[in-house]
Amino acid sequence: VIRGEVQRVPCSPRHCPAGAGMLELPFLPFCALLGGLGAVCVAFVSAWCQRWRGGFAWDGSAQMFNWHPVLMVTGMVVLYGAAALVYRLPFSWSGPKFPWKVLHGTLALVAFGLAVLGLVAVFSFHNAQGTPNMYSLHSWLGLATVLLFSCQWLAGFVSFLLPWAPAWLRALYKPVHVFFGSTILTLAMVSCVSGINEKLFFSLKNGTTAYSQLPSEAVFANTLGLLILLFGVLVLWALARPDWKRPEPDSVDAHQVPAGASS
Repeated sequence: VIRGEVQRVPCSPRHCPAGAGMLELPFLPFCALLGGLGAVCVAFVSAWCQRWRGGFAWDGSAQMFNWHPVLMVTGMVVLYGAAALVYRLPFSWSGPKFPWKVLHGTLALVAFGLAVLGLVAVFSFHNAQGTPNMYSLHSWLGLATVLLFSCQWLAGFVSFLLPWAPAWLRALYKPVHVFFGSTILTLAMVSCVSGINEKLFFSLKNGTTAYSQLPSEAVFANTLGLLILLFGVLVLWALARPDWKRPEPDSVDAHQVPAGASS
């Protein structure tokens, strides 16, 4: 065997996971591309609020509301997506798993903190302006997503980070955690896109160019929505690729033999 390569069991229907014939793509370049796309999403939502919505403040004005989309996109989509991909990093596949658990949980906690600040911004703005809270589908969906996120984080903390959690509990809860992780990201994307659409409907009227006339703000914000969807779909695609998953202890890939260790 050539030195530096890894000896693998030959691929067969029994050993090869479903989807092994998917497009071959190195994870790290894809991850860098995804990181750039996430940064573009944050830049777009910040530029939208600064250029067309009057900038930022924390005083109950419309400028305070502008923190809401920025914090939600940054936290619930970009940082949450980054947290979901921690275990796909190839250098997380060897050595202790605990530091990667801490990184995963910390990124998710920061994302949750930004989401809470985003909720504070929108509720404070509504209360200061006398606007009713929690009447739109967007508000229901968004709050449900954040509440589900909080339950997901707490359950993950208890099951995977506390040292006294039994192995059977971790094994039982892991597929549930994975499922709701993807579900929450999907709900976050839908919440953000519906919020962008709702804001445009409310803002582009009464003396401004109507939304139906597609002014430059509408084009920009619609593009932001598409970028958010693209980012989220790529994260979900990465999570679904079997060859990018961390090998389980009893899997074939977990028992790879370095080329120099065998004759």
